[in-house]
Order: sequence, then C-alpha cells, then structure tokens
Amino acid sequence: MRAVGLDVGPGDFAENITTSGLELVTLPIGTVLRVGDGARLEVSQIGKVCHARCAIYEQAGDCVMPREGIFGRVLTGGPVGPGDRVEVESVPDDKEEDHA
Repeated sequence: MRAVGLDVGPGDFAENITTSGLELVTLPIGTVLRVGDGARLEVSQIGKVCHARCAIYEQAGDCVMPREGIFGRVLTGGPVGPGDRVEVESVPDDKEEDHA
C-alpha cells in the first residue's frame, strides 16, 4: 500500500500480529504457526471479502485485505509481544517446510 502512496505501518490494517520474512499468503489453510514461547495459531482463512469500500480503498483505489490478509484461530494461548519469533510448526499432511 506504500507503493500507491499511503503512509501505513504496523497495526494500520487492524492486524493483531505483523510479521516480516514469512510469505503468509502462501501457507495453506490448516498450517500451524508458533508465536513466541507457546502461542499456537492455525491459519483459517486467506483474505476476506470487501463488501463495502473501506477507507483504505477510498484513499488508494485498492485494498490488500482480499489478497494478503490472513486469519487464524488460537489453538494455544500465551503472551505475544514485539520481537517474538513466528515459526511454521506444521503444514497440512505433515509436509514440514521451513518458512521462517
């Protein structure tokens, strides 16, 4: 979104966790991510339908959420903080891959 002129940063899309170094949209649904010392999340959805043009779309003429926003459900709760590592714990069918 910066490429189309928006001054955005972590949290501006109401995300709970912002990552770098992982191509999250390439992970299959069902992938389990480990965050920090014990939290575990299962990828449940890639993208979301934009039913109404959001403020980001109005400003930029585009929105990344239908293509790049991922969603997950909490399998194991735990504290998560800035700088915590996000790692792929498992992918469906136990096809272990190193995405970190």
